[in-house]
Amino acid sequence: MSAPVLVLISSKSEWRAVKAHYQPVTPSLTPYGEWFELHQAHRHFIFCQGGVGKVSAAASTDYAVQRWQPRAVANLGTCGGIAGQIEIGEIVLASQTIIYDIIEQMGDPAAALDRYATRLDLSWLPHPYPMTVRPVTLVSADRDLLAADIPYLRQQFNAVAADWESGAIAWVTSRYHLPCLILRGVTDLVGSAGGEAYGNVELYHTNTRLIMPKLCAALPDWFQDK
Repeated sequence: MSAPVLVLISSKSEWRAVKAHYQPVTPSLTPYGEWFELHQAHRHFIFCQGGVGKVSAAASTDYAVQRWQPRAVANLGTCGGIAGQIEIGEIVLASQTIIYDIIEQMGDPAAALDRYATRLDLSWLPHPYPMTVRPVTLVSADRDLLAADIPYLRQQFNAVAADWESGAIAWVTSRYHLPCLILRGVTDLVGSAGGEAYGNVELYHTNTRLIMPKLCAALPDWFQDK
């Protein structure tokens, strides 16, 4: 059997939506969450729950790569968008990831950010893309997007969306020289007045239930040659 495609899902809400899409599945456990195996469109997928934040994302990615020796990795999930720059429901394709909450005060701050920045090779992806996506620099931090950070993120990275895990996942997969596809759907927007899902988590859950099935449905078509 050929090596599988590893599909990493981060948050509990995203994982619930994925399991509901593929029901019935019978998950097993890893140290980081659940996983299940799927054969679809003559392709072999391992779906793995990784957990929230870059510590869980990095550790679970490394564990899953070591265990299943995949030929490629996909991360399907959600993100917050910057109001006025992107719309709810848009799907972003990470062409570069930045972990922006690394704050170096003893040496060169730019060098510290560059150390964990990852530029993803998208040349292997099929053309045209299987769904409408927007290639972007996706910025990550261990926190929700803060209104006060938006001017810096816009000026420094031309950011339009942010999440918690993509920077760690991209960095780990790059260490293994694995093709990596990161697709994230915008569930909510953050602007100068704050975030519309902050204090209203059901908005996030509702939009996650809409976004994740779309990403799952298109998944096999992204790996035509993998």
